[in-house]
Amino acid sequence: LKRVLVANRGEIAVRIIRALRDMGIPSVAVYAKEDRTALHARLADSRVCIGEGPARNSYLNMDAILTAARNMDCDAIHPGYGFLSENSAFARSCEENGILFVGPKAEVIDEMGNKSAARSRMEKAGVPVVPGTKEPVYDTEKALERAREIGFPIMIKASSGGGGKGMRECLSEEDFEAEFNTAQRESANAFGDDSMYLEKLILHPRHVEVQIMGDSFGNVVSLGERDCSVQRNHQKLIEITPSPWSGMTHDLRERLKEYARRLVRAVGYHSLATVEFLVTPEGEPYLIEINTRLQVEHGITECRYGIDLVEEQIAVAFGAELRYREESLRPSYYAMQVRINCENPQDNFTPNSGLISRYVSPGGPGVRLDSNVSAGYEFPANYDS
Repeated sequence: LKRVLVANRGEIAVRIIRALRDMGIPSVAVYAKEDRTALHARLADSRVCIGEGPARNSYLNMDAILTAARNMDCDAIHPGYGFLSENSAFARSCEENGILFVGPKAEVIDEMGNKSAARSRMEKAGVPVVPGTKEPVYDTEKALERAREIGFPIMIKASSGGGGKGMRECLSEEDFEAEFNTAQRESANAFGDDSMYLEKLILHPRHVEVQIMGDSFGNVVSLGERDCSVQRNHQKLIEITPSPWSGMTHDLRERLKEYARRLVRAVGYHSLATVEFLVTPEGEPYLIEINTRLQVEHGITECRYGIDLVEEQIAVAFGAELRYREESLRPSYYAMQVRINCENPQDNFTPNSGLISRYVSPGGPGVRLDSNVSAGYEFPANYDS
């Protein structure tokens, strides 16, 4: 391999660059002008500036990223998570330009990554789903009609969403128009896609997800569940594996893993994926979405199983067979991830920005740090806090 371009920023770009270095593959970082002092831009073997300002002018700019990949003679592009990681148009453009997209094929992203399309696939595979719309909705009036059919309270979601963006809880019909329009604007700004879908809002659930990976030889490995129930504004803050919830019985755990395997096999999925469920207080699971990418909280699964998921994802993308089998993996201990955001607690925890003048990283036995923070880094206001 000549080199791999990392089409992302922040801690996930640093994480991918680290995996590429361990594999002996040269890395190319792309960065917005505001990120010129960012850690990922300094760690990569090469770097290319792709614009400035909001993400749509830089990290969502497909033409600029593809041009950088061609100019740097890259074999592949790793999209990380967020931004273009679940954008089938970008995956298709990579293929058309002879550049490998580290992730599933474009048609699989269309079928699984788009939440509305995935729901139909889930139902056909016999996996229980939360009642909701079967097709994307764009228009507020038609969306309200669908919401009435489903029944309030309603959860409004971006079809191409992730990271809590483009999501709104709506408890009554009177609030629907404002909540729908706000979520749709967020989706358009974050993902370049204003298609939405609606589902029944389940009250007081556990949010449990299953890490799964598959290769082109038909091998599928399920790596157990992560509990992501501690959230704020639909953004996960604390994730734990295995789930500490008393209702997570052995039978329920095996059901979730089997549902995940069934979905991946149904579409011949080749890469990492995370299958997310809402589980009622009575222990009934409902599948809500499939993230066709590397997940933010992949690190705690790596810690528990002692494997490198990013390295495995890259190897599978280049045609390798999975090196692991479920029966040979022996998880150990509990692992917990805590996200630290740059926010102002005196102003209702609004996202903050500015120069980080001093930084001392944590460490010690059992401590893992995935970060893009360093002394001298000027934290920009245009991206996730």
